[in-house]
Amino acid sequence: MRNLLPLIGSHPGGRSALTCRYRCGDACFQEIPNTSDNEYAGDVIAGALSRRSMMRAAAVVTVATAAGTAALAGPAAPVAEAAPLAGRPGSKLKPTAPGARGLRFAAVAPNKDDRVTIPDGYGQNVVIRWGEPILRGAPAFDPDKQSAKAQAGQFGYNNDFLSLLPLRGERGRQVLVANHEYTDEILMFRGYDPASPTREQVEIAWAAHGLSVVVVQEENRTGKLAPVNRHPLNRRLTATSEFRVTGPAAGSPLLRTSADRTGRKVLGTLNNCAGGTTPWGTTLHGEENFNQYFANGSSDTDKRYGIGTAATERKWERFDKRFDLAQEPNEAHRFGWVVELDPYDPDSTPRKRTALGRFKHEAAQPRLTADGRPVVYMGDDERFDYFYKFVSSKRMKKGDSRAAREHNLTLLDEGTLYVAKLTGDSPAAEFDGTGKLPSDGEFDGSGVWIPLATGTTSHVPGMTAEEVYVFTRLAGDKVGATKMDRPEDVEPSPRTGRVYVALTNNTDRGKAGKAGADEANPRNANKHGQILELAEHWDDPAGDGFAWRLFLVAGDPEDPSTYFSGFPKEKVSPISCPDNVAFDDHGNLWISTDGNQLGSHDGLFGVATLGERRGELKQFLTVPTGAETCGPVIQDRRVLVAVQHPGEVDGASVEKPASTWPDGPGRIVRPSVVAVWRKDGGDIGV
Repeated sequence: MRNLLPLIGSHPGGRSALTCRYRCGDACFQEIPNTSDNEYAGDVIAGALSRRSMMRAAAVVTVATAAGTAALAGPAAPVAEAAPLAGRPGSKLKPTAPGARGLRFAAVAPNKDDRVTIPDGYGQNVVIRWGEPILRGAPAFDPDKQSAKAQAGQFGYNNDFLSLLPLRGERGRQVLVANHEYTDEILMFRGYDPASPTREQVEIAWAAHGLSVVVVQEENRTGKLAPVNRHPLNRRLTATSEFRVTGPAAGSPLLRTSADRTGRKVLGTLNNCAGGTTPWGTTLHGEENFNQYFANGSSDTDKRYGIGTAATERKWERFDKRFDLAQEPNEAHRFGWVVELDPYDPDSTPRKRTALGRFKHEAAQPRLTADGRPVVYMGDDERFDYFYKFVSSKRMKKGDSRAAREHNLTLLDEGTLYVAKLTGDSPAAEFDGTGKLPSDGEFDGSGVWIPLATGTTSHVPGMTAEEVYVFTRLAGDKVGATKMDRPEDVEPSPRTGRVYVALTNNTDRGKAGKAGADEANPRNANKHGQILELAEHWDDPAGDGFAWRLFLVAGDPEDPSTYFSGFPKEKVSPISCPDNVAFDDHGNLWISTDGNQLGSHDGLFGVATLGERRGELKQFLTVPTGAETCGPVIQDRRVLVAVQHPGEVDGASVEKPASTWPDGPGRIVRPSVVAVWRKDGGDIGV
């Protein structure tokens, strides 16, 4: 047996201190905002439903949804003939590797190469880089001649969520939408002084945040994509663009400021992490670590959202009073929402949807009920926080008529917001923090959706509906929602309807004074994270109950605490810190990682969720030094990833780069979007 892969780094979550400093304001070193005494996943076991009867009820519909689907009620069937993966010791796999349909490629080995590493037989190209001009009149990127005006017409920094939408009438073209989560000024500006940023540097950073819409053209005979500069649909939205507040909290006194007496107009969107693509052709964008941009917080609600009492890292409050809560105490309430964008209308004003609640939104991905109402699943990316869903009261209208589009742009303003409460079904004594499976062979249990608010009606004692929407975390505290290990991307399977929740990690679990292991979070000092699988009762996404189990417990497969739905662990790739997730048309879940703790760079992985190969996980690519893998888009013949914060390593700067990607030595490191395709023109992994 080979030795376990080495752990790396001492910073919580596996990231460099530089990344934590600029991306989330060192959240792991701050006091945990959730100080409620709510239960942790699996804490309540007395009176739990019989696992077998509960699981049968939940799985009745989902089992019949797709041929070969393994019932949620039992472990995956054994796999007798799976071959070892390429790249692992003893591997003999050829580039045309066996595997689940969609995963038939030679797995990339763990590595620390300063490049995007892809399987044999595949090609790649950089689609677009930070600073490339996309609007008419924007200049070519020059790292030594940056300006806020130029950046407002150029592709933004630190791309995260990606969506590729069809563009009718323009052959070979699609619409690419990208989030720009945050800026790392140390890697953007020569001689940057964190204690004394200039106004120009701050305004460039404002312009580098937000969203980009850019039409891309595919090349014949390959999967290569290239931006179509100055296309009429191309658009930049920044920290100073106008956004409209809609839904039940719009106009609330809690959202009013001296600059906006109406509480309905906000300048900017901040820290957009993952997102979602709606069935009606819009994109959703989650505002995540917005707290780090606001100085001088003082209220209890500020504290619950992780807003500090001192100056901020970027010092924006020196240049705009709205970032100083001592002067504008409500400005922070105008961030932490899901933003909806219509990428087909460059003149439209994006909308912040208050009905979906305010927290650190990692993502928002809809599915439809049987009668056509959208249900949006959402994670709050914080240690010991919650995950949610929103059920619309309106049905989607089909078609592209103006009437249908206008109606569908109201779908996320009316409905009910819920938070999840989980219960395990095994005795608490079976969870000792090592990750050992309980005696029934699975980490599983039941759950309920607790309603928080419907329109102007609050379901939370002591809180008005407006308070529920603006202070959603406090509402979750009051109703006893289940604390989780950083619920990030939440994605429903288009094949089965099952919902997959990426729980990235929580190194605080089991520490003195903090909760220890339980059935949904079975490891103390959880470095590697897990993925939870949820089946709504009777496959009804509008229902109020569900069954759950852990689909994957991440880490080195040689580690006894890992779990891959019963698939032989010697035949899977090592994986650590699942973050963003997406599905392909075969029902495979694709997982991008953030903060790999196994001595390799972060990467993109595919894992089968259906059939006898359920749990088979293979690494498709790795990203360069210091980078995070974001925004996966999985098409039949193309995979797209956002390579975020390359070179973001402690001690790095423009003058002392830790990476030379994507343009080689002597060029500034630039976050970029990469496309990968099969060289023979075939479908990915088939």
